[in-house]
Amino acid sequence: MSAFRTVLARHHLISLAALAVMIVLAWGWLLSGAGMGMAPGASWLPAGLAEDPMLAMMMPGDMPWTAAQFLVTFAMWWVMMVAMMLPSAAPMILLYARAVPAAARPATESFTLGYLLIWGFFSLVATLAQWRLATAALLSSMAMATSSPSLAAALLIAAGVYQISPWKDACLRECRNPAIFLSRHYRPGWTGALRLGARHGAWCVGCCWMLMALLFVGGIMNLAWIAVLTLLVALEKLLPWGRAMSILAGAGCILLGWAILLD
Repeated sequence: MSAFRTVLARHHLISLAALAVMIVLAWGWLLSGAGMGMAPGASWLPAGLAEDPMLAMMMPGDMPWTAAQFLVTFAMWWVMMVAMMLPSAAPMILLYARAVPAAARPATESFTLGYLLIWGFFSLVATLAQWRLATAALLSSMAMATSSPSLAAALLIAAGVYQISPWKDACLRECRNPAIFLSRHYRPGWTGALRLGARHGAWCVGCCWMLMALLFVGGIMNLAWIAVLTLLVALEKLLPWGRAMSILAGAGCILLGWAILLD
């Protein structure tokens, strides 16, 4: 029994170290510019609306995208999702690492892979949305955020409404109760782990997708907004009053959206 506990503790430490390394590498890549050829900024204002209009005219955002640019943008989104979502998903992953038998250790990696694949699909959708906004000249190429006040306000209000909606609440409940989630949906083997991780990732996307859409308002490479959204997601999922935090954030988004419309 003592040997089993030793193996289980070692597995837990290895999983914790691996998650920490992934998070640090993802944030390091974001801080280096994520391969986008520009240094990331940090501003509390909606980046596209705060940009100098004359500078925006000199840097048109409707240039045709190349396949390489699309792939780099997709990689940027996916790594950014790893940096933003893994911290709040860590309790679920570590609990799963404790729950699986020691002989089934690869199942933890499969669970994490399934989770990240779902966020990879979200990153593909976000990249397509960025491409369409850029093609429609609704995205500032310098700030990497929408330059349309109406679109910025609409995204903020929509995110605020979703934050206080029952759909958000249902998804958040699944994310906030790792033990209940595992007891209901656990399946053995690495394929079961992959499906379970994907299922948890789907609930997580359902919980946070509108918050991630706010990066089109604050700036896709705006470190201030990225950090605040990462913190908000963690508070929603990990603290006892997380649901109250999501409602408060929703009200703030709605007020900011109306402020932009009325300005």
